[in-house]
Amino acid sequence: MTPSGNNNDPLTLEALQAEVDRWIQEVGHGYFSVLTNTALLMEEVGELARLLARHYGDQRFKAGEDPSPEAIAEEMADILFVLACLANQVGVSLEEAFIRKLAYKTQRDRERHAWRAAGEGSAQGPQPSSI
Repeated sequence: MTPSGNNNDPLTLEALQAEVDRWIQEVGHGYFSVLTNTALLMEEVGELARLLARHYGDQRFKAGEDPSPEAIAEEMADILFVLACLANQVGVSLEEAFIRKLAYKTQRDRERHAWRAAGEGSAQGPQPSSI
């Protein structure tokens, strides 16, 4: 359900983009420039990377940092929000682009990763805990 919505329908990428646009117009009073939003996207990705490095990598949390798994979800949501802003600004339907990309990757990689299903070695590191 969207924050402004009245139904229990799942939130599609199309609906997400519409909800972000509504919020930007009503609450944010307009979009930042594409360049500013690109920089903000990189900032949010960096914040997610920092959390993942501390949760699953070799670094430890500093005093005052939020070690909760919810912090990871928050950063992912920030990334999705800014990505939707950029998509709206440049006229990209994330839903259509994702469907096209998944079809392409499926066709391209159908045989590429077959060794994983066959149990022939592993290129994986430690498995993340569930969030």
